[in-house]
Amino acid sequence: MNILITGTSKGIGNAIANELADMGRIFAVGRNKEKLKTFENYCVCDLSKDLTELKNFIKQNKIDVLINNAGEYIYGSLETLEQQDIKRIYQTNLIAPAELSSFAIPFMKENKWGRIINIGSISGVMGEAYASVYSSSKAGLTGLTKALALELAEFNITVNTINPGWVETELGMNSIEESEFSKEEIIDCIPQKRFVKPEEVAKLCRYLISEDAKGITGQSINLCAGLSVGI
Repeated sequence: MNILITGTSKGIGNAIANELADMGRIFAVGRNKEKLKTFENYCVCDLSKDLTELKNFIKQNKIDVLINNAGEYIYGSLETLEQQDIKRIYQTNLIAPAELSSFAIPFMKENKWGRIINIGSISGVMGEAYASVYSSSKAGLTGLTKALALELAEFNITVNTINPGWVETELGMNSIEESEFSKEEIIDCIPQKRFVKPEEVAKLCRYLISEDAKGITGQSINLCAGLSVGI
């Protein structure tokens, strides 16, 4: 099984790569070459830019499982954001996953088996004030997931989205620093009073890849310690 994961340099992507290492060959994608060197197969790529090299990488290696994990966060009122930042967030969080899926799907169809997992965000489910671009880019993954799941069901290809809440990663902690709230205030708003661990997301990926989960497709799964339920 050939498994390609974007954003494997750190955080959730790295946890997923470690969790799935015994399931097949890991193909790591990220921006940090030094960190990617820990993987035998890797491609250095910035998803906000040209994807030609990554397109060739995917086609050459016949990817069975695509995990669109890489993402960027930006905090601020919409009218204050630079156009280049808005475009970069949408390109990284939504357009790139759609393009990478389009690169991987032909082989999955030919093989009559495949798995696409998009890592969304609870902000894409509930909305997050002053993170409108991030929230809407992640919400778009849900629509992409549902439509692709319908298109690909007959080919034994499943497509799902995992929506983590606050996760104990560098990105998660940095987003707290950019917000108006302290770490303690955020934890107090989470029903389980804790941050999600990257390993929890990784183990859910393992399950969604397995044959036990072949009937799960087109779903948007919230892994958020109860944050999406209400207060």
